[in-house]
Amino acid sequence: MAAATLFVGLSPTLQAQDFIKGERPQQRGYSLAVITEGGKTVWLAGQTATADDSGKSLAGDFEGQVRQIFKLLNATLQKAGGKLSDMVQMTVFITDVRYGDRLTEIRREIFGDNFPGSALITITALANPDAKIEIQGYAVIGSK
Repeated sequence: MAAATLFVGLSPTLQAQDFIKGERPQQRGYSLAVITEGGKTVWLAGQTATADDSGKSLAGDFEGQVRQIFKLLNATLQKAGGKLSDMVQMTVFITDVRYGDRLTEIRREIFGDNFPGSALITITALANPDAKIEIQGYAVIGSK
């Protein structure tokens, strides 16, 4: 594994976070660590999405579920005064290991080059049989 490098990324609100990155983690869409100082910690409950905002079923639509989950997580963070880029850690549960590569691509679209720390766990099922993915995590809002 390549040596890890420390980068500092600034979000549009001038929030600073240090990202410890490595070659393999960057390829897979996560950081080895995210260092924050101060700020407000928000613990995000596990989120699934089996329907979009209009109520249309997302059963069997992994990509649709992922995008809707990130939309829901962002809405929760906005209520706390933050945004999705404030996430510093996430745990992702998927029901099929083959979903991992597509998840990485979507995370790259959403987070750019500064990924939260992450664990990806394959399980046999979620509480709702139509759910293919669940994401939980935490964010630090207003860190310096």
